[in-house]
Amino acid sequence: MLYWAKGNKLLQTLYPNWIWSVRTKEKKIYLSFDDGPHPEITPWVLDQLKAYKAKATFFCIGKNVAAYPEVYQRILLEGHRTGNHTMNHLNGWKSNTADYFNNILEAGKYIDSKLFRPPYGKLTRFQGKALRQAGYEIIMWSLLSADFDTRLSPSDCWELVKKNYRAGSILVFHDSEKAWPRLKEILPMFLEQASREGYTFDALAMGTAIKNRVE
Repeated sequence: MLYWAKGNKLLQTLYPNWIWSVRTKEKKIYLSFDDGPHPEITPWVLDQLKAYKAKATFFCIGKNVAAYPEVYQRILLEGHRTGNHTMNHLNGWKSNTADYFNNILEAGKYIDSKLFRPPYGKLTRFQGKALRQAGYEIIMWSLLSADFDTRLSPSDCWELVKKNYRAGSILVFHDSEKAWPRLKEILPMFLEQASREGYTFDALAMGTAIKNRVE
């Protein structure tokens, strides 16, 4: 399983119009959750966020929104934002551009958002260009919690997160069954520690993120 936990500098250079972080002088972190909604895990996440008055962006899979519309509505009603994560969690590197784009449009029937995060972080140049021409903002990350990685313990994930978050970080967790053994441990610890350090937590919106351009 190959992935980059911290923002990939080479990719940031190659794709400066994709969003990797937010430039801010405030102690603010942009939380995000991928792969939901889930009927039990997502409500638990929402309860954790409410306890810290935290807002987040949920990058949802269309088929899960169709299956659990009430959970999706709770995300919106509690002031969080949502983004498109394809209809079926497609890998862009293994999909042609037309099929990939149509899958995103299908998810768009359930997810009213022009924020998009590619599953696995895998998106081709042509797919990215098509999405941006259609008005989407492509949201990547500056820090991945790796909670989905079954090879890691909760303490492994916590060490990764606590050493690397900073103001403007776009931090990714997953409200999924695969991530649950690690998420249930590290999310409360992160919210508690970052709050003690004076951080607040906000959701992304169109235009919120300042593009991380190479000077």
